Amino acid sequence: MYLLGEQPAYADQLINRLQGIPHRLLEGLAPSGPALELERSDDLERELPADQVFLVESGLLHALVDERPLFYLQEGDLLGLRRGLELPACRHANEEPIRLLPYSRDALLQHIHADQERQELLLQYLIGQTALLGDALAHLKQPEVHPATGFRHFAAGEALIRQGDDADHVFIIIEGHAEALVDGQKVGDVQKDEIFGAMAVFTREKRSATVVASEPCTVMVIPKEQFLGLMQNNPRIAHSLIEGMARRIDLLNREVTQLRLRRSA
Repeated sequence: MYLLGEQPAYADQLINRLQGIPHRLLEGLAPSGPALELERSDDLERELPADQVFLVESGLLHALVDERPLFYLQEGDLLGLRRGLELPACRHANEEPIRLLPYSRDALLQHIHADQERQELLLQYLIGQTALLGDALAHLKQPEVHPATGFRHFAAGEALIRQGDDADHVFIIIEGHAEALVDGQKVGDVQKDEIFGAMAVFTREKRSATVVASEPCTVMVIPKEQFLGLMQNNPRIAHSLIEGMARRIDLLNREVTQLRLRRSA
């Protein structure tokens, strides 16, 4: 997936990382049939079965939103994985011949569900593409309009979220490192590629911790409605995320317990 036109460096970095995920997701899974070779099409989704996901083996697919070219898919990208998600309507078209390798959508999801690493990769892939699409859509809007989806940059020492604030977004650190603090005391680290801010979105409570950039950070921002929609349409991925959050909560509880013991000593 590549955005059309000039794009910032952080988008290039994210795109390069996302590009290698499809082959890792499909590793060990057999195609559902022979590769399809298609000539020019104005709307590929109308010509392809909805129960299949396709790996682009060759050729270029243009993606249009509101009939305006926004990005394109190329060799190594997946087509059809985003079907059913509550995202802006997107039409895929190709002007030259393309070659697509089909995979059963159900078989792919079962294959991903069988391995936790693949579950986390799929979550990164879907959220990453959603954020890139939101960032690209921002360039189609008037300057005074500021869509919630996209990327933000934080200087070292700047708060990404604050304890007690409303939870309107979920975040992923694309570049950099941050620290989590409760009542001013450090209780953990937030590493690159880590999702944070999801717990308060799930519980509909205030933020339970402050997250501060320990170095310059680029952060992917996902509105809670889009994030919850993604989880509802991919319950297996939600299960994987919740497991990861549970492990993190256990670690934070241990950190808090140790902190209290040090205070009482």
